[in-house]
Amino acid sequence: MLEIAYADWLSLIFRWLHVIAGISWIGTSFYFIFLDLSLRKHANLPEGVGGESWNVHGGGFYLMRKYTVAPAELPKELHWFKYEAYFTWISGFALLAIIYYWGAESYLIDKSVLDLTQTEAVLTSVGFLAAGWIIYDLLCRSPFSSHPLLLSAAVFVLIAFSAYFLTHLFSGRAAFVHVGAMVGSIMVGNVFFIIIPNQKKVVKSLLAGEEPDPRLGEQGKHRSTHNNYLTLPVILMMISQHYPMLYDNDNSWLVVTLILLVGGTIRHFFNLMHTGRPIMSLRWQWPSAAVMMALLIVYLSWQPAEDPSAKVSVPSAGDVVAIAQARCASCHAVKTTDPDVEKAPGGVMLETAADLRKHSARVLKQTVRSKAMPLGNKTKMTDAERKALGAWIRAGMPDGEK
Repeated sequence: MLEIAYADWLSLIFRWLHVIAGISWIGTSFYFIFLDLSLRKHANLPEGVGGESWNVHGGGFYLMRKYTVAPAELPKELHWFKYEAYFTWISGFALLAIIYYWGAESYLIDKSVLDLTQTEAVLTSVGFLAAGWIIYDLLCRSPFSSHPLLLSAAVFVLIAFSAYFLTHLFSGRAAFVHVGAMVGSIMVGNVFFIIIPNQKKVVKSLLAGEEPDPRLGEQGKHRSTHNNYLTLPVILMMISQHYPMLYDNDNSWLVVTLILLVGGTIRHFFNLMHTGRPIMSLRWQWPSAAVMMALLIVYLSWQPAEDPSAKVSVPSAGDVVAIAQARCASCHAVKTTDPDVEKAPGGVMLETAADLRKHSARVLKQTVRSKAMPLGNKTKMTDAERKALGAWIRAGMPDGEK
């Protein structure tokens, strides 16, 4: 008998494509940022060339030159770097649909946050992504565009506010992923709506024997710079679903702001290094990023002191098994009963005391500390039940009641 877990296979295929496309896009982006910043001028450059860079790779030497606007005559072949970005977004949106839209009741909706139907949640998600691009694009076309630092600050506030707003719409996990999806959509929007169309206009002008508008290149450069500084933060946001401590806390929007600052600071270091500055003149970036990362770790790891009067008695193994069977076993069982789950995720069974002991570290992390499980709290696990599980695990998982 052939049993195909369609959602799992689709998720695997599109996740693989997403990683491949993302690596290609990020790799080309990083290379061209390096190339742009490593260009050097000298007296013997051909007319119209703003700088050149010698590279060595794979045993070969490469001479890269950049024209200030465009060459007087175009070559027969032009290599465009755009499909990497497009397929990164297409595969990413497909993943969003497969995991969060198809399984909205489990992954997207948390009825304790906002009681949405599946249709309402999906439409809200799509609308939010579209609104993120529209607001960002309006900011870039506003008077802020003449002041790069003010524009960067405005974009920072937009992302931080979006992160805060999303925590009032979706589950913690979905909210965090949607911040990454919004930022990724902005980055791809820059490529699709600004950078590539402007390049095509330049090519069209050259073919017509006209002088290209230099503002087209400037606009593309500004948007490309935004993409450059957003790359490292968006990578961490998109893998956040594997780390509940990032998204399952009361102030996950603050986590987003720190990730933006840490990622942007590290990227700034490499940008300045590519210009040829001595490493010692750039010594503030890594310590600054390390301090901010340490603050993030401490903030997410801090556990408030327990009130002695509210101390939870250690339940028996039978009591915690009853909790697990009522709240966890619909997904984590040999025969699952949750309609959105065909097989126990990760092969983790939580039906017996032996199961709970075997996976106690996961239960403590995912259910007690972060409240990431049950997904969307579909089974309505209470805080008292989480505390009981935690007390039993920390007491050494005894058989009897203490």
